[in-house]
Amino acid sequence: MNYELDTHTHTISSGHAYSSLQENVAAAKAKGLKLIAMTDHAPAMPGGAHIFHFYNLRIIPEVIDGVRVLKGAEANIIDFEGNIDMDEEVLQNLEMVIASLHPPCLKFGTEEEHTRTLIKTMENPRVNIIGHPGDVRFNFDIKKVVAASKATGTLLELNNSSLKPTSFRPGGDIFIKRIFEECRRVEVPIIIGSDAHYSSAVGDFEYAHRMLEKLDFPKELVLNRSTEGFLKHIGLK
Repeated sequence: MNYELDTHTHTISSGHAYSSLQENVAAAKAKGLKLIAMTDHAPAMPGGAHIFHFYNLRIIPEVIDGVRVLKGAEANIIDFEGNIDMDEEVLQNLEMVIASLHPPCLKFGTEEEHTRTLIKTMENPRVNIIGHPGDVRFNFDIKKVVAASKATGTLLELNNSSLKPTSFRPGGDIFIKRIFEECRRVEVPIIIGSDAHYSSAVGDFEYAHRMLEKLDFPKELVLNRSTEGFLKHIGLK
């Protein structure tokens, strides 16, 4: 399967990532990617980018060295009502938004609370992707969340970083497998994200690709295959 884009990358602005935007673009170009999204951590994450970072993204060219750069953010879900740590004024300046559950920003709750939280987050018209929904500490009702993904057009991310042996999200591979089995069953499109915090990881989908192969996941449901198809999908929302 050929991939054209990576929708989850971080720069030094995230506070705990180690590459510049230019380095990420160079890595993307070397791997033949046509698009990357710049999705630094929003302010509620300790060390995350200041809100001014997101206002000032407008100065970045749309295309850098032949690679389309989407101006985005990885927002933090901050309560069990699905609210995120970015207001409408800044969100309307972004081209794409990932929303994720992070332990520093929200305490662990019950399966019911996590399920409601994710569904409410997906109902936010500014949120395009739910980041790394495979953290078993934030377990949820898979059928309900996948159904909400289909209903709202909010993509569930198959996060390559979460599947690495070095991942700090322990035991997630089984839970992740179940999520994307359900996506396959009900024919819901998905997105793969590298969650790169260093340039060499940009466009690295090795572990995600292996899982999709094991699941015999339909390639037409993987939106990384087409830049045009991905942009059309997020544009619909």
